[in-house]
Amino acid sequence: MAFDGVMMTMVRREMSAELIGARVAQIYQPARDELIFSFRAAEGAKKVLIRLTDSPRVHISSVSVENPPVPPMLCMLLRKRLGGARLTDITQPGNERVICLCFEAVNEIGDRESLRLYIEIMGRYSNAVLTDGENRIIETVRRIDFSQSEERVLLPKLPYELPAMQDKLCIERHSADEICERIEALGGDDRAVLTAIQGISPIIARELVYRSSENDIKTQTEYLKELVEEGRGEPTLVYKADGSPMDFCFMDIRQYEGALKVKRFDSYSELLDTFFSDRDRIARMRAKSSDLSKLTANAVDRLSRKINLQRADLKKCADREQLRIKGDLLQANLYRIERGSSTVTVENFYAEDNAPITIKLDPTKSPAMNAQRFYKEYNKAKTRELMLTKQIEKATEELSYIESVQDMLSRCETEAELSAIRAELREQGYIRAAKGTSKRKDKPLPPIEYKSSDGFRILVGRNNKQNDQLTLRTAAKNDIWLHTKGIHGTHVIIVGEGREISDTAITEAARIAAAHSKGRDSSQVPVDYTRVKNVSKPNGALPGKVIYVKYNTVYVTPAKPE
Repeated sequence: MAFDGVMMTMVRREMSAELIGARVAQIYQPARDELIFSFRAAEGAKKVLIRLTDSPRVHISSVSVENPPVPPMLCMLLRKRLGGARLTDITQPGNERVICLCFEAVNEIGDRESLRLYIEIMGRYSNAVLTDGENRIIETVRRIDFSQSEERVLLPKLPYELPAMQDKLCIERHSADEICERIEALGGDDRAVLTAIQGISPIIARELVYRSSENDIKTQTEYLKELVEEGRGEPTLVYKADGSPMDFCFMDIRQYEGALKVKRFDSYSELLDTFFSDRDRIARMRAKSSDLSKLTANAVDRLSRKINLQRADLKKCADREQLRIKGDLLQANLYRIERGSSTVTVENFYAEDNAPITIKLDPTKSPAMNAQRFYKEYNKAKTRELMLTKQIEKATEELSYIESVQDMLSRCETEAELSAIRAELREQGYIRAAKGTSKRKDKPLPPIEYKSSDGFRILVGRNNKQNDQLTLRTAAKNDIWLHTKGIHGTHVIIVGEGREISDTAITEAARIAAAHSKGRDSSQVPVDYTRVKNVSKPNGALPGKVIYVKYNTVYVTPAKPE
């Protein structure tokens, strides 16, 4: 994942097309290493985000950011020098990760002046530098003095110099033959491509080598050169199997051969906004749900160990019939047993051939008491088996419930959904209510709603409590209820509204049910469906637990409508 030089070239062209001639309306500095320029353009207001830490980048953005009540000193300086300035050009040295915003401004005494804002996207060394018409530094986001670097100093009134360029070939300035010759000299693999070509990231280097298996590296280099020179890039986002964003680039990606989802966008600004907002949202949700994830993981571990121990004890009870048989044999042969004997051998009339069996005795007890001892042990084992069976059933249901909560947590997209799950766990006694917390109940979330291609509403529960509400109270008796077979997931309802529900709606709803389940990464997921009237909730069952009869099963590939 990198905002590489060619990506910056594509973004620069997009910004130039939309912003050249626009005037600076306002400047914000939400954080020390973040600037937002608001422009008044012919097509309306546009914002440019400049981020210098945590995935440094620059692009047009529509994401709203909270600003501090008092603007920092640098922000005040930029407003003073660039407020109302007209953007005249955006330049870039080759495909390096440096762009320059050129402004025409008016100073305090009314004279026109040329100002430049250099934006250097260089990892942890990223910076933004404002210079005057003579290219002398006015101010920087990060000052670099002689104690920090002897090669490049960035301080006010000093001449600005571009960062040292890497010894790589620019795809726009060198021929495909020159570039291929350098690649071959370096070994011809993806590392060689990355080392030879200026401004590309590892994913592009791998893609060129992958595609070269179809023809040759020269053909792919010529394709890349044409793509960059003509600005025919394809803003592409690659998603991981779990649906989280993994990488972005300026060309179509084929190297994953369909194993990962690839999505194209209309603009680079939309691509970058989507990638970073999704990534930040997932990171934020992961942080906010970490305590619940830990709690449920501990509960799953505890219940799993408990069930395993109980099953081991239950296995020991399987031999209880032998205890009863020994008691019966002793009772039938009391007259043959001498008091004080430690063993006795008798005919086993329960066996087909009456084969003799030797039974150990307690010599301190009478023959009758030995027989009663076996009967007592048999009754204890029988009672224990009944208790263990009930305990295992209860623990298994609880484990299934906690695993369903884990699945819901993994699919949370908003803090409201997270709060609903937290409230549910609090009601079930897994979380203690903190002292002094308000007992006010949050407004319940509506179910997720889709619409089938033939017009049927499809409702999806967000959590176990909402599943119960949706299935047992909201849905009509003749609506269709769906759930993944033997896989944790949510309840899905197709609302009939008096119409006969189509097979198309059932198939599409089944795909949605599979996508909202633990089997969302599988290719074929079984989904059961039936009328809502065939679904019921057992007395005392945990939230989300239902039983159903008269159902059909369909196998589908998980998919959510856009």
